[in-house]
Amino acid sequence: MKKIEAIIRPSKLEELKEALLAIDIDGITITQVMGAGKQMGWKEFYRGTEVSLNVLPKVKLELVAADEKVELIAETIIQYSQTGEVGDGKIFIFDLEDCIRIRTRERGEKAL
Repeated sequence: MKKIEAIIRPSKLEELKEALLAIDIDGITITQVMGAGKQMGWKEFYRGTEVSLNVLPKVKLELVAADEKVELIAETIIQYSQTGEVGDGKIFIFDLEDCIRIRTRERGEKAL
């Protein structure tokens, strides 16, 4: 099993959610986050003073999947999130030791 975390542009969320549902991915956690990478925000002027806004709103998706679905999920995230501009985001893939469904006590892939 793997845990996949993706940081994407908020404007890409709805389309990506629909695409993930279409490939039978239904367990997902979505969090609004702020962050900065190479994009490094922008500068604005407030009352004549330059202000750097170096964090931007992003969306973080977290999901857990069987090993054989990881590449399909990663490709789907890329396909529906990529604009080709700086700030498109990142995907992180982690090994996951175990998963337990609290209600039934099922473990491993049965708990997904």
